[in-house]
Amino acid sequence: MDTLAQRGSSQFATTQWTLVFAAGGENAAAKREALASLCHAYWRPIHDYIRRRGYGEEAAKDLTQEFFARLLKHDWLAGLTREGSKFRGFLLVAVKRFLAVECGHRCAQKRGGGVTPLPIGAAETEHAAGGDTPEQAYDRRWALTVIDRAVDRLRAEAVASGRTALFERLCRFLPSDPESGAYEIAAESLGITRATVAMTVYRLRLRLREHIRAEVAETLCDSRQVEDEMRALVRALRG
Repeated sequence: MDTLAQRGSSQFATTQWTLVFAAGGENAAAKREALASLCHAYWRPIHDYIRRRGYGEEAAKDLTQEFFARLLKHDWLAGLTREGSKFRGFLLVAVKRFLAVECGHRCAQKRGGGVTPLPIGAAETEHAAGGDTPEQAYDRRWALTVIDRAVDRLRAEAVASGRTALFERLCRFLPSDPESGAYEIAAESLGITRATVAMTVYRLRLRLREHIRAEVAETLCDSRQVEDEMRALVRALRG
């Protein structure tokens, strides 16, 4: 099975971030839909960045909501060049500028009045790690969001193939090697051999990595950037 890194850059013509750069005509709706999808997916990194800047939980939620509402409403992409652009970097620069303006106007007012909120759903988040800078908190949450979305893709495949129970039993082995005897216990509960468990976990990890790459690719316009973004993801998790 090929991976996104092995495919030509022409495949990137349909990524969400590339669609955001599509201008005018019939592409306008696709552009807005793609941007809205990306904003919804990456709500949490922005929230953690704002939270780490010293805002309380409710204020951080309101500011995050307002930031994305304005991003969707106004043409903040003006002047942004497609070449080399990464959605991760664009969002960070945009929220820094947004906060610089908002800090002078906030006072005691509650933000977001009159703006239709985005459906944040599971975006309730805890405070970012105490020792992180705002940028580190942003990158860490970005990486975790990418992985969470990749796991969701993997789970959806398991459900579609009728292997939900198998996936739910073995997905806990995806992040790290199992403790001694863990594969044997899982094998007994599933009625399969230990060797089958080990091979299934190995294949799930490979497939998960493909999904992570696919998620990363959705935020890029250039296939040559995938490896750099994958390395950045690893650094963020280790930081």
